[in-house]
Amino acid sequence: MSIDRAAIRSWFPTLDSDFAFLENAGGSQVPRMVADAIRDYMLSDYVQIGAGYGQSKRATEVVADAHAFVERFMNAQGVGKVVLGNSTTALINILANAYADIWNPGDEVIVADTNHEANAGPWARLAKQGIVVKTWKIDPSTFGCSLESLTELLTPRTKMVASPHVSNLLGEVVDIKAITDVAHRAGAKVVADGVAFAPHRAIDVAEWGVDWYVYSTYKVYGPHMAALFGRTEAFEELTGPNHFFIPKDAIPYKFELGSISHEGCAGLLALRPYLQYLADSETSDRQTVVKAFEAMEALEAPLKIRLIQYLRTKPEVQIIGLADEGVRSVGTISFVHKRLTSSAIVAEIDSRNMGIRYGHMYAVRLCEALGIDLNEGVVRVSLVHYNTPEEVERLIAAFEEIL
Repeated sequence: MSIDRAAIRSWFPTLDSDFAFLENAGGSQVPRMVADAIRDYMLSDYVQIGAGYGQSKRATEVVADAHAFVERFMNAQGVGKVVLGNSTTALINILANAYADIWNPGDEVIVADTNHEANAGPWARLAKQGIVVKTWKIDPSTFGCSLESLTELLTPRTKMVASPHVSNLLGEVVDIKAITDVAHRAGAKVVADGVAFAPHRAIDVAEWGVDWYVYSTYKVYGPHMAALFGRTEAFEELTGPNHFFIPKDAIPYKFELGSISHEGCAGLLALRPYLQYLADSETSDRQTVVKAFEAMEALEAPLKIRLIQYLRTKPEVQIIGLADEGVRSVGTISFVHKRLTSSAIVAEIDSRNMGIRYGHMYAVRLCEALGIDLNEGVVRVSLVHYNTPEEVERLIAAFEEIL
């Protein structure tokens, strides 16, 4: 089925304006039925789960179905479980604290320079408990952390390797399966931050073999929540932080402190019809997820290529990252200018009814490693499948006046 962009955009009420939303890495827009489902849930079944009356039974089913949907979305069924929470930062903090209870002084964790702080800070703070925190340094000439340098860092005391699947500033898709294979050979586990990958490609934790994988659902056309996958054997050695009387093996409940957003779960489930539309499918199975993201990638690719090719014509622009025109990068493109500040460039774009962003993007350690001014950071344009060639041309025309 051939899907035109106008038809896709009709699913998103916020796109029905002259504003060009080109800052999707900070959070995507949502289809109408996602917002409707949240509203409808709150007006009909907004009760506590686990009771015997009708509304509670329906609410309980919504929460269980949302977990099952996200497991299918991540291809986690049969290999692990999914914990839902408020944010990626919150979930990784919960995970790091759980490991702090079982690791000993002298045990090691390796943290990639390229991480968002959500997957760096929680591990770095374990140094206060005697955990040795090693930095997997970026090579400024390639904008990557090499497998060779990772291998050199691994020792028998290494417990965890923390890496992004895609840097939210660099936009490069790293080989998370290869990273996992190297870490596993040394006896270490891997926690992958998939926040900047998930809006663009289908997650496949079964294929990659990662122990932990986390993404933010609000950056993937859903409500403001996050999801953490953990392999069955990875969960087994940990005790979640929920109340002492909740059994250790009550996964995900043991890791879902307090109560997750039940209305958010309703919103997550409402994403299914949109995925079915993109995949031209009548079912909501795993293959539908894969086909939907194949359609997204095909729509996004020409937009990314056009912008990268344009920026390469500007001698005073330095693209930060690989900026691959093929499958090795997503539509997240960052750059700095030799003469103009990032803030000044973005202010000019803002005044033209387009939204992009400047700053360190919470990748402070990465910016420091690359010598990027933290106050100005980079200019970031982040495209997804519902953006249009016309929006990219508007942006390029504005850049032509500015850069």
